[in-house]
Amino acid sequence: MSMKNIVSAINRSVFSLTVLLFSATASNAQSNDEAELAKKLSNPVAALISVPLQFNYDGRIGPLDKGQRSTLNIQPVVPIRLNSEWNLISRTIMPLVSQSRIFPGSGDQSGVGDITQSFFFSPSQPTASGIIWGIGPAFILPTGSDKLLSTSQWSAGPSIVALKQTGGWTTGALVNHLWSVAETRSNSANVNLTFVQPFVSYTTADQWTFSLNTESTYNWDSQKLSVPVNVVVSKLVRFGNQPVSLFVGARYYAITPKSGPKGFGARAGITFLFPT
Repeated sequence: MSMKNIVSAINRSVFSLTVLLFSATASNAQSNDEAELAKKLSNPVAALISVPLQFNYDGRIGPLDKGQRSTLNIQPVVPIRLNSEWNLISRTIMPLVSQSRIFPGSGDQSGVGDITQSFFFSPSQPTASGIIWGIGPAFILPTGSDKLLSTSQWSAGPSIVALKQTGGWTTGALVNHLWSVAETRSNSANVNLTFVQPFVSYTTADQWTFSLNTESTYNWDSQKLSVPVNVVVSKLVRFGNQPVSLFVGARYYAITPKSGPKGFGARAGITFLFPT
């Protein structure tokens, strides 16, 4: 089976599973512990092992609006306890991509994209004012299996996140900036990108979470800005003793460069949780 067929099959399976499970009636024990577990998913530096499988679809890509892209992001989050006061949070994003006609004559590409790896040093307890924060390095690893799926640049830079959780509410922002440090292909464009993700979410007592964020990216070299706005609904359920979070949502590109996605896109998936 080709990589394109594998990616397409995984994407269809994740999307179909999410729609099926959201439409089903699940019987779950509702408790404060379950609500707190659901709320931890809104905290990027929570001391919680999780493995999200996040499907994204974007269309109207390219100057002729004929391109489309499906991406399955595999995003393991692993907290490491350094001592009684500090944790190190490892966050990985490995994309499996299937895209077509992203510019005239580009054809189709399927395979692995570049891996983004972040590490956050984060205090194990919030500050006196209730602020949760983390800071550390972020990297782009040029693992793309096709030149149109990769920056062809090793890149690095700082990343910081800060948030506050009050009642069911979580508000905060994640910011990073990445610069090229070495290239794997001559004449590839330098990376000089700022990523800004403000977010707000509300988690109910019965483990529903309603989230709103933007994932803005600014390319300082080309002076191009992309601002997709995401609205996502998620639900914590259990299969036996295994807690999982199911989510589905939509995005709208409020600002996009001429070659970028336009209009509406979709997001759906499942997060496996491993509380310690």
